Amino acid sequence: MEAAFFLVSGQVQGVGFRASARHQALALALSGYAHNRPDGKVEVFVQGAAPAIESFAQWIGRGSPLAKVESVLRQRAQPREMGGFGVG
Repeated sequence: MEAAFFLVSGQVQGVGFRASARHQALALALSGYAHNRPDGKVEVFVQGAAPAIESFAQWIGRGSPLAKVESVLRQRAQPREMGGFGVG
């Protein structure tokens, strides 16, 4: 199992980005979370199979249909004990 942390900038709050991230992650059998930050960015953590994380990384660069993703910072992360995908 691998894990990755993403910090997404742009118009990504109030446009269905987190819900779309959850849908995409679950479709790829990934667990994790997507949370709004006070600075207007969205932080996303996913874990699962490496190919699924790569597919998710390609999606997150585009985001939801109404989002305007300007940049994505990606970092490797340590897998955690968690299931499902939380949105907050």
